[in-house]
Amino acid sequence: MANPRTIARLEARIMERAAYCIAFELNDPRITLITLVRCELTNDLANAKLHYSVIGSRADQAKCQRALDSAAGFVQRQVGRILRTRRIPRITWKFDESIRAAAEMDLKIQEALRKDQEIKGEDAELESDSDLPETESDSESREPSSDAD
Repeated sequence: MANPRTIARLEARIMERAAYCIAFELNDPRITLITLVRCELTNDLANAKLHYSVIGSRADQAKCQRALDSAAGFVQRQVGRILRTRRIPRITWKFDESIRAAAEMDLKIQEALRKDQEIKGEDAELESDSDLPETESDSESREPSSDAD
């Protein structure tokens, strides 16, 4: 069982090297607009699960998954060169829905705020109708006359 600090340090190194491999060393046209989100390394340092996100459609996601699966061995070798551990972790790729879910949540929040502004705009119109400016004849009838003195 490894120290949690050691695991965190190795996860950061794995993420860094895997991101470099994806950006500069893999020449696969199926890999487009990938973001590595996080890395999970097991306590025995045998397996590393890299979570990624893809900007694009479900078809782009499937293409990237196949490309990453085929490049896992290459990335694993490159990661093994910099880790200096007895075992090189086996790399698996997992699609992360959190960015897509966050984008959908943001759209829903923006829509709710827009509807809230529309409702407030309607309330302000109703209040302004009841606070119409007084005409001169209305104001003269409300003022007490000074002729009674």
